[in-house]
Amino acid sequence: MSRHGGRQLSGDQVLLIAKALSDKTRYEILKRLGAQKDALACVSVRDCMRVNPATLSHHMKELELAGLVGVTREGKFASYTLRRDALDAFIAQLQDDLAGCGETHRSAAEIGG
Repeated sequence: MSRHGGRQLSGDQVLLIAKALSDKTRYEILKRLGAQKDALACVSVRDCMRVNPATLSHHMKELELAGLVGVTREGKFASYTLRRDALDAFIAQLQDDLAGCGETHRSAAEIGG
């Protein structure tokens, strides 16, 4: 458990989430999902993002693999939600992992950077 009371992520999970967040399109998708109270249909995501279905499918798969989105499938239709618990765990893990960095290493100002 992290110092912030949430679940602890492995180093691989942190990197997987960071990689997913590093793509501008995926970041925009997460922002749109985060603005919704309920699940957002895949077609709605596609329409507001103006990407082709194959590209959207790739991005949604990456977000799902990282654990950042939840998916509900009904037949051939899918709806997505932001997994706030995963995002909160990622942020808490970053805070825990980076908390000691300033204490154990000289700052850029001390080095002359």
